[in-house]
Amino acid sequence: MNRLAVYCGSATPADPRYMALAANVGRELARRGIGIVYGGGRLGLMGALADAALAEGGEVIGVIPCEMVSREVAHHGCSTLEVVSSMHERKARFTELCDGFVTLPGGVGTMDELWEAVSWAQLGYHAKPVGLLNALGYFDGLLAFTQHMMETGFIRPAHAGIIIAEPELDLLLQRMQAREPHTPIFSMKPPAL
Repeated sequence: MNRLAVYCGSATPADPRYMALAANVGRELARRGIGIVYGGGRLGLMGALADAALAEGGEVIGVIPCEMVSREVAHHGCSTLEVVSSMHERKARFTELCDGFVTLPGGVGTMDELWEAVSWAQLGYHAKPVGLLNALGYFDGLLAFTQHMMETGFIRPAHAGIIIAEPELDLLLQRMQAREPHTPIFSMKPPAL
């Protein structure tokens, strides 16, 4: 994996462990020579991730919709900052640029990005690993709900392993690298930009 799309929040939570987590992920990916593709923001976990990776000499590609640039949330220190016209284009560009996805704690936007990566994997738009860093137990409820969706038949058995969840980055990256691709429902082509 040469580049990972990293999804995370633009908020700065009261608990400093979340900002430290994002910074640690940025540092560790840079040290391993893994480039980061992310939302292009300078605030919250996104900013901590990017700043730490850049400080270690890592590649950081930000992809941000033009409306967010004008509101001065863009991180202009990225290795590359791509300005796109919409959130849809942003997510499609993440998929084009990365070799896999890692989701850190975040809110609604982060969940949207995660679920689109999972949905697109099910549909055959991509065959890239989808990782979930469940540090601090942040995603315990989400993982329980995902298990409930499997048990009730809304997630096919063949797709039960699309989300690779681990509490530590090293183990998560190992499992993502070693994972066997699943069989998608269809073999669709990514949407044209």
